[in-house]
Amino acid sequence: MRSTIWYRQRYLLLMSIPGVLLVLIFKYFPMYGILIAFKNYDVAAGILQSPWVGLKHFYAFFNNPFSWRIIKNTFLLGLYSLFWGFPAPLILALLLNEVKKRFFKRWVQTIVYFPHFLSVVIIVGFLKEFAALDGLFNQIGGWFGAEAAPLLAKPEYFRTLFIGSSIWQSVGWGTIIYLAALSGVDEALHEAAIIDGANRWQRLWNVTWPAILPATTILLILSLGGIVSTDFQKVLLLYNPSIYETADVIDTYVYRQGILGAQYEYSTAVGLMLSVISFLFVTIGNWISRKFSETSLW
Repeated sequence: MRSTIWYRQRYLLLMSIPGVLLVLIFKYFPMYGILIAFKNYDVAAGILQSPWVGLKHFYAFFNNPFSWRIIKNTFLLGLYSLFWGFPAPLILALLLNEVKKRFFKRWVQTIVYFPHFLSVVIIVGFLKEFAALDGLFNQIGGWFGAEAAPLLAKPEYFRTLFIGSSIWQSVGWGTIIYLAALSGVDEALHEAAIIDGANRWQRLWNVTWPAILPATTILLILSLGGIVSTDFQKVLLLYNPSIYETADVIDTYVYRQGILGAQYEYSTAVGLMLSVISFLFVTIGNWISRKFSETSLW
């Protein structure tokens, strides 16, 4: 009995109980509620006693005249965020890794990390002030002859403002993982490359990049699942009916229909669809990575 692995690890197992309970209570038990997506939910009858309607709510979503617009907005915002936002911390980490003066390096790191600790409400407040008719962005544009305009009332500017502010807020924090990977690079490899006549770019490509490629691959796979999961809170605080053309995404649509409109089964169906799509993206990305490299999530 005392020789079993369960007994030897009993203290670690006891320490893990609160975390396991937390995941079960807040992650797995609520999954029981996805049944609402396939039912005509009646609050008085409860989830189990409500009548089944099959895929009715899914059909209703795709037959909605605004469904393709919000699907397009969601995918474009997710793809643009991935295209511009994913490389940003990687590039910053590579640049900081080349800085030899430790004081300057720490000073830069502190500055770029700081926005991460600001709440979304504060970030949106800054953005609204900067994008106002007399705000900083219009003042800078005026130097180059641009006409002042309320930028957050123009649909064509929403994605640029959203993605740019997201990069500013998260780029510093994202560099931590890459800097941790870069710290594990053996300096002897760089010294050997210098002896062989490699310049800085050659050392970056042949020594530094292979060291952070596994971490980059894992983060990219995880980021694929976020293509259809935009920052709901930020979009909700930024958008308004005048820019629904580009700003209205699936999450905000679900909020209006499910929470404000009390269509719980309809919003649950749309949310379930998003979860399935995210899972498929992660699965396909992991399969491609495992096929062409040695790095994968499973």
